[in-house]
Amino acid sequence: MPQPATRARPTGCPGYSETLPRAPESAGTARRLVRVACAVWGLEQLAGDGALIVSELVANAVQYARSSHFRVTITRIEAAKVRIGVVDRSTRLPEPRESSTEEESGRGLALVGELATEWGADPLPWGKRVWAELHGKE
Repeated sequence: MPQPATRARPTGCPGYSETLPRAPESAGTARRLVRVACAVWGLEQLAGDGALIVSELVANAVQYARSSHFRVTITRIEAAKVRIGVVDRSTRLPEPRESSTEEESGRGLALVGELATEWGADPLPWGKRVWAELHGKE
């Protein structure tokens, strides 16, 4: 399994990122990446919610992305603030919807909204970035 790439962002924010295949199994790799990043940064209190959030974002990328791969990023934007992102080649922005209890899917973005301090989607010329921020205690 490839090791996650660690690199400094132009802003000086540390981050982890990895390109993953568009497959359901990639959610496990993305969860591990979030847990590792949070542990390295001493933000273990964010790891559980971060793992759930990245699972939902990856599930959406697996379902809607238009290429064989997508990219997961975890960036420490402040001492106790982490941004988790998934970048794919679909220009379709996510739309939260209400799901009935009988439906097997459709509640992922509602869960992201409940767990994240804030979340959103940025259109890109060739796709989109869906992100969520978690704030811990300093």
